[in-house]
Amino acid sequence: MSDEGEDTIGYYDRNATRFAADTADLDMSALHDRFLRHLPPGGRILDAGCGVGRDALAFAEREYSVVAFDGSAEMVRLARERLGTGAEVRHMRFGDVAWREEFDGIWACASLLHVPAADFPAITTKLAAALRAGGAWYMSFKVGEGEHIRGARMFMNHSETSLRAALKHASVTVVDVWTTADVRPGRQNEGWINAVAVRA
Repeated sequence: MSDEGEDTIGYYDRNATRFAADTADLDMSALHDRFLRHLPPGGRILDAGCGVGRDALAFAEREYSVVAFDGSAEMVRLARERLGTGAEVRHMRFGDVAWREEFDGIWACASLLHVPAADFPAITTKLAAALRAGGAWYMSFKVGEGEHIRGARMFMNHSETSLRAALKHASVTVVDVWTTADVRPGRQNEGWINAVAVRA
């Protein structure tokens, strides 16, 4: 399986409209604020695994410069419709990331959790390299341990300990870790681990 994997991307292509209905209007402002406190006003953000563009739009509306990408063609189509000229949206995968020191922040909300452990070091090295010195990187995972398949999708769960260990190879320092409940209706019992890491 290569980074997100064909089955996972296929799932999002097939279910993009339903996924948009379930997630596009969720209030993520508390997470945005905790991430943005590490960024300069109007900084450049990479939304890595942008889905339907919910967070990219929120950042653009707060006058940040945003580049977003997703591996699902259908998600990209919906994100482009949502964002219009507010942000550049690319159809690409994590493994395609080739930017070097171009972003003040990276937002990877519930996206890196689809990267298998075997691919995680290479992918996170690429993403860390895309950050400018002092740049901040938000990421989130379901609370738990190890890889598992649910439906057609692969998930990589983490605890604080396992996430810190998984990021040791990257040129970043974890500066903030916290847990939250899922904000989707009926899923409040599902836990998420959130982290912000900063490039030295």
